[in-house]
Amino acid sequence: MNYQALIERITQAVDESAYFTPTSHVDPARRAVLEQARQEMARADFEPDQLRAWLHEQHTAGRLDRVHLLSALHVVACHPKVGDWDEAARLVGEQELAALDLGGPELEANLAAVDRHRGVLAYLRRHYGVALDYFARALERQRSAENFTNVLCTLLRLGELVEARTLLRQARGSFPRALVTDIDRNVAQDPDLALLRSENP
Repeated sequence: MNYQALIERITQAVDESAYFTPTSHVDPARRAVLEQARQEMARADFEPDQLRAWLHEQHTAGRLDRVHLLSALHVVACHPKVGDWDEAARLVGEQELAALDLGGPELEANLAAVDRHRGVLAYLRRHYGVALDYFARALERQRSAENFTNVLCTLLRLGELVEARTLLRQARGSFPRALVTDIDRNVAQDPDLALLRSENP
C-alpha cells in the first residue's frame, strides 16, 4: 500500500480551506439515545443482547433512524466484550445502503460514518494500512475530531510519528477553533495518542 499517497490525501484534507464543516447535527432525541447506549457500553456489567434489544425498541419508537440503529449495533459488535467481526462487517454494509436510501443533507456525514466504521473494523483486526485508507476517506467527507484523531492513532500504529505530529500542527493552524479544541481534548485523553502530548497546542 502506498502510505505516502495516503498521507498526501490526508494533508490535503487538513489544508483544504474551501471545506465547510457540516452544519447538520443529530437531533436531540437521537443524540440522547446514542449517548445512553455509549454509557451502557462503558459499564463493567454491560449486556450486549439487552442493549441490542433496547436499540431496536428505540428504532421502533421512532427515536432512532435506521442509519443510526445500524451504526450503534456495529459499535456493539466491535465492543471488546463481543468482538463479532462478521456481524460488524455485515452491519456496516447495511448501514451504507440505509444511508444511500435516506439521502438528504446528512448523506455525506452518514457515509463518513460508514467509512469510519470500516476503518475501526480494519484497525481492530490490525490491518492498519487499510484502516488508514478508510479513516482518510471519512476525514475527506467530514472534518471532525473523531475522524482526525482516528487518522492520528493509525499513523502512530504504523510508526509514522513525524507525519502525525506534522498533521496535528497543520490542523491546529487551519481547522476552526472549536474543532481544534475537540482534537486537543482527544489527544489529552486517548492513551493511543500519548506520543503527541509533547506537541504544544
